[in-house]
Amino acid sequence: MLKEFRDFAMKGNVVDLAVGVIIGAAFGAIVSSLVGDIIMPVIGAITGGLDFSNYFTGMSKAVTATNLVDAKKQGAVLAWGSFLTVTLNFLIVAFVLFVVIRFINKFKREEAKPAEPPAPTKDQELLTEIRDLLKAK
Repeated sequence: MLKEFRDFAMKGNVVDLAVGVIIGAAFGAIVSSLVGDIIMPVIGAITGGLDFSNYFTGMSKAVTATNLVDAKKQGAVLAWGSFLTVTLNFLIVAFVLFVVIRFINKFKREEAKPAEPPAPTKDQELLTEIRDLLKAK
């Protein structure tokens, strides 16, 4: 049973999938930082200092806090600002993956184009002329 598990775990697809998941998690962290540390502050500056991560709606009268962390301690909240930030993260990841895959597909198409056949040599040209003359007779 241990040998079967080792064979399964060492198959190429499983290892490739594991590498993809690890790279995806690292890429997700980069995109989260891009959105949280660069894009959202710029949007906040453009919109007059809005911070979307602290936008929420309290679900009870007990929620009186003005920031999300304290509001969650007081009761149930709809953290729609956080949802907006996560949605923006997703859109950025999807767009970047689209661009990367598009680039890879373009590179593969260029690579797959067949090379033009080489120009005929002098000998081939002469043989072609002789053939054409023989056909004409």
